[in-house]
Amino acid sequence: MAYPPFHPLRAALSALAFSAAVLASPAHAAAPARQPVIVDMDIGDDIDDAFALALLLQSPEIEIVGITTAWGDTALRARLVERMLRETGHSGIPVATGIATTGNPQPFTQARYAQRGKPVPNIPAVDFLLDQVRRQPGKITLLALGPLTNVGAAIARDPATFGQLKQVVMMGGSVRSGYRKSQYVPARPADKEYNIASDVNGAQRLFASGVPIVMMPVDSTQIRLDEVERNALLGHGAPVTDALALLYHQWINAYQPWSSNMPSLFDVVPVAWLLDPAVCPTTPLRIVVTDDGYTREAAGKPNAAVCLTSNQPRFYGLFMGRLLAEQP
Repeated sequence: MAYPPFHPLRAALSALAFSAAVLASPAHAAAPARQPVIVDMDIGDDIDDAFALALLLQSPEIEIVGITTAWGDTALRARLVERMLRETGHSGIPVATGIATTGNPQPFTQARYAQRGKPVPNIPAVDFLLDQVRRQPGKITLLALGPLTNVGAAIARDPATFGQLKQVVMMGGSVRSGYRKSQYVPARPADKEYNIASDVNGAQRLFASGVPIVMMPVDSTQIRLDEVERNALLGHGAPVTDALALLYHQWINAYQPWSSNMPSLFDVVPVAWLLDPAVCPTTPLRIVVTDDGYTREAAGKPNAAVCLTSNQPRFYGLFMGRLLAEQP
């Protein structure tokens, strides 16, 4: 898909050159403190989680406090994360196993990659999350990229500690428009979005928790990775992009009649927002999660900052520039 007159790869290379110049400047010597982030993700089904993790690993201003796995076979997801971290030189990042669920309608497309990962220590995700928040109250961002089972359980167990998160930055929901195959077709009405509809109770608890929420719904996250950009990344030959190449081809090779070979980078958008909020400007809204899994706007005090439209040229410049850079 083209975005005339903008070309993502050209913009990414320009952004990469600019970033190198900034990093070399004396003013850059006093870098701000790294952002501590816990990532809760259902990596292994759709491919966007792997691209999101890759961008995090390529972003030295983010301190990944730990990664917790959500939904379905969370132990196998943890092994996938372990292998990707180990093979990209990041094996020191803790991995905690989330609450396993059954009846997952999505295929675990990257299971063969995961099966060659090593079992991780038996650390329950909810324990890990709450313990880390107690250690750094008011400082940790929770990046929620999957169904909100672990999140809901943490709130139910200890709402006071959960309330000491700095913020929750999430991919989830559908507010004013729904899923669509192309940006050139009319927008559908708001849909039930997968992460919210998979665990409605967890989502309802989050939006009632009082914790600051930055929400990236499908309205703003359906950014597709075109062939030129995809080939540049998967043929780059660095450890992170080599891992993406394996995971991408397992995803493509799985039976998914609803998908194409062009990934939608849903979960990457919240990561990009952490690095550059101008990628996805937000609007304060009050969001209510209905019992049947919709995220509806409602009257009253806003409980979320919601990105309804993303800046795709800016996103591509950041995303491509980071993944084509040398590993930090």
